[in-house]
Amino acid sequence: MHGWALELPGTAKIEFKAPEKCFILLYFDHNSTTPVDPDVAAVVAQALRETFGNPSSTHRAGQKARQELEKARRTVAQFLGSSAAEIVFTSGGTEANNLAIFGVVRAAAGRQRHVISTTVEHPAVLEPCRQLEREGVSVSYAPVNPDGVVSVAEIERLLRPETVLISVMHANNETGVLQPVSEIADLVKHRRSAGQQIFLHSDGVQATGKIPVRVSDLGVDLYSVSSHKLYAPKGCGVFFVRKNTPLESLQFGGRHERGRRAGTENVVGAMGMARAMELCGEVDSERDLFERLLRASIADVRINGADAARLPNTSNVLFRGVSAEALVIALDMRGMAVSTGSACSSGSVEPSHVLLAMGLSEEEAKSSVRFSFGRGNSAEDVKALVNALAESVAKMRKPVLETSSV
Repeated sequence: MHGWALELPGTAKIEFKAPEKCFILLYFDHNSTTPVDPDVAAVVAQALRETFGNPSSTHRAGQKARQELEKARRTVAQFLGSSAAEIVFTSGGTEANNLAIFGVVRAAAGRQRHVISTTVEHPAVLEPCRQLEREGVSVSYAPVNPDGVVSVAEIERLLRPETVLISVMHANNETGVLQPVSEIADLVKHRRSAGQQIFLHSDGVQATGKIPVRVSDLGVDLYSVSSHKLYAPKGCGVFFVRKNTPLESLQFGGRHERGRRAGTENVVGAMGMARAMELCGEVDSERDLFERLLRASIADVRINGADAARLPNTSNVLFRGVSAEALVIALDMRGMAVSTGSACSSGSVEPSHVLLAMGLSEEEAKSSVRFSFGRGNSAEDVKALVNALAESVAKMRKPVLETSSV
């Protein structure tokens, strides 16, 4: 038998034993990545066999690839409510975010530049912003309220005459909290009408496919999407760039993607992503059932961001007196996959910057677990999850109770 042992301050050693063959039975980590939809997998498999040409080549194989690429672009544009000419295929959400932030700021070279973001952004936005600061660009980070929402008034307060870009995520990857993107877009439009050259980017990686997303309704100038959050394979992303938005390319070597992103296009990935978008429908999540059963089964829990508008599939839960890391391992031993937060930060011992920004203490942040539901999760799965949580939490809290009663 293999397993883990975890010793936590103030508790007895907790041992987790796993059977010789341990595998995931129930998956509740869809914000990290999603399984590939069988229909999407079939499209990708066929494309790998039949659509292998370089879309920049003039021969038949190349022109077939070009036709499929542009067909995928039109499908994506229709899904997002944009024109096909405004869609750029990338390697994923991180590249799209980097292209948005560096592309707009560097296009404004030659004058003072200022960027506004928030304290709860994904590292794919925060790290480019920090790099801009190292390059001499001024960046302001808007705080959020205890539910994780940034106020439009705070964004307006941070605006300067030299502000060139605002980057605010659509939905938070850890809590599912939605930001007032369309209201911020109205603010940007007002400033632009007064003559300020300012643009709005939103990281839509977690929102797309879970709630209706129409960039025309949101009013954003730039928007990022990732395929592997949509039941499509990893390695493909979509970057919406509104017409007449100044953007400096980050990659050089060809005029691909209308000069905005050099490199031979991932035709297969684009085809898979387009098919995944065609399959997106109303999200029927088990989140509300989960939270109702959880509150009825386990004492002293709190849903982080519960009073804010949230994604219908995401629940971030504080289990007081419990190590989130230990709880994730305990559930894994039962064949259930959950997460402590952003998969891009896995291995980090630091508490979640998102939860700290919402006012949680380090101890509370380290006791919070993310559950993100998706296709295939049934009510019976949720009941099994809550039962496993109740048993695991009781086991982890027991040493503390016994120690405190001595």
